[in-house]
Amino acid sequence: MTIVEHDQLKSRGKMSKETATLGLRLVGDVAGVFRVARYQRGYRWGKHEVDCLLDDIYESKGQPYSLQPVVVKRIDESTWELIDGQQRLTTLFLIFVFMGHERLQSGPLPYSITYETREESETFLQAPNGDAAGANIDFFHIHEAYECIRAWFGKFGARRQHEANKFYGYLFESVHLIWYEAPDHLNSTELFTRLNVGRIPLNDAELVKALLLSRSHRGAGLSDRTYEIAAQWDIIERDLQDPDIWAFVADQRSINSPTKISLILDTLAGGPRGRSRPQFYTFNVLREKIETETADSVWNEVMLLHALILGWYENRDHYHKIGYLVSTGQFFGDLVALAKGKTKSQYDEHLDDRIRETLALTPSSVASLSYETNATKCARVLFLMNVETVRRMKDSSERYAFRIHRGQAWSLEHIHAQNAESLTKVEEWRTWLHVHREALADLSNVSDERRTNLLRRIDAAVGAPDKLSFQAVARDLTLLFSGSDTSGGGGIHPLHSISNLALLASSDNSALNNAVFEVKRRRILERDRRGAYIPVCTRNVFLKYYGEPNAQQLHLWSTQDREAYMAAILSSEGGVGRYLRAEEAIA
Repeated sequence: MTIVEHDQLKSRGKMSKETATLGLRLVGDVAGVFRVARYQRGYRWGKHEVDCLLDDIYESKGQPYSLQPVVVKRIDESTWELIDGQQRLTTLFLIFVFMGHERLQSGPLPYSITYETREESETFLQAPNGDAAGANIDFFHIHEAYECIRAWFGKFGARRQHEANKFYGYLFESVHLIWYEAPDHLNSTELFTRLNVGRIPLNDAELVKALLLSRSHRGAGLSDRTYEIAAQWDIIERDLQDPDIWAFVADQRSINSPTKISLILDTLAGGPRGRSRPQFYTFNVLREKIETETADSVWNEVMLLHALILGWYENRDHYHKIGYLVSTGQFFGDLVALAKGKTKSQYDEHLDDRIRETLALTPSSVASLSYETNATKCARVLFLMNVETVRRMKDSSERYAFRIHRGQAWSLEHIHAQNAESLTKVEEWRTWLHVHREALADLSNVSDERRTNLLRRIDAAVGAPDKLSFQAVARDLTLLFSGSDTSGGGGIHPLHSISNLALLASSDNSALNNAVFEVKRRRILERDRRGAYIPVCTRNVFLKYYGEPNAQQLHLWSTQDREAYMAAILSSEGGVGRYLRAEEAIA
């Protein structure tokens, strides 16, 4: 049973006649007696919460605005059990009390609050005073909140009455409570515990679900889709919980949402994004849509979006292109809008255009990319290259693992680091020397005399490390592993060029980050053997995949290797070439 489940199955599969109701209720229209049961604690809101409520109402400026849900259960015609929302409803009550005491408004109190175990709190709530505030903890917090309300209205000075009039009007004309009336058979204590102790708030998705189900529950002789929609809702949620499906389609706004169907509902609602999106915006928009159209028509739109996502997932090209775009900051809703009225091939072309826009590069500008000046662009190009390499494996079932990519921090790794001078700590020096000693021991194209001399110097530097001795040994080892004294080893490509960069999971080990190609090659292969995720192009780099077979020594990242790697990056067959603009397209 979900938090807001409103239709419970009786034994033998029959539906209960007891259903919940869900809607909006203007604060000024809230009436009756609200009882706070013994399982609830007393009033505990402080200045921050009280000020936030006052600010939210005031800043709505007469526009429709929904406060957090209030969950109640009817006791009789005019009495409610207040299951959730005690703090909010009590604060609103104190605002009405304050306005009456200060003669800012002359209307009667719209409702009252009673307590099962704290009868005296009801009286104090209607007339908070400092003399009695110390009698118990409940009185103290009620009085503190009352004084916060006084201070908040007091900041308007001579305009207090004018602003109070506007504020009071908002409560009766535009500020609503999301009103959830629980079914009679639902256990109040259990629901309260799940909402508060478990800290599982009612969210847009749950509220929309309850409204859809309540609107689809019809009378005798009419088609009732309640059970069907509830079952389909669970299927959609289960599909979107699949980490591979979710990671390729969930934008940054939705990626951490506990309710995955929210992505679909938010897309249907449209509207502002991020912090500018009002609370319960999706529920408010879809509520109006459900009421002006039908629950069936809105639900059919949900089903169509769900089918669209699954169709994209099954289409290899769409999966990889959409996954890349979403991972680089595109919004799911924008990609849905882009697909409207287009065939699959037309949509594929539009996705290519959108990817081209994210790069905004020509072949020559890619070749000139540098870690120092364009790290973000470098990372985006290499990310796309990895995605494209996997996408173009037509006879393979392998997909690019967006779920791993989005759950991991990535860094640009220098394939061959030519400078260890940035290392400043003794432990970093020792680690760097240790891993390079292991690689030197296996290096085949060095004379025994040179190897012995370098090993002796390494051991001496490890035993008594100092900056000068470390840098001297590091410089000679780097020259050796750079192949600068062998044919084809000299590098005309700058150290920070994209031709010397690859994507790798972030590491805090600066000693290894500054290692030469052979040390890194060993490190990558070891990670791969342990089952770590290595992006396909990074693996290819350290397996010397892009160069001519047997043309270069395995331990070197040579000029020819860099040129072959750059050609692969610019290629339209597994590189980013198809997404680059013509040279004259960018001034």
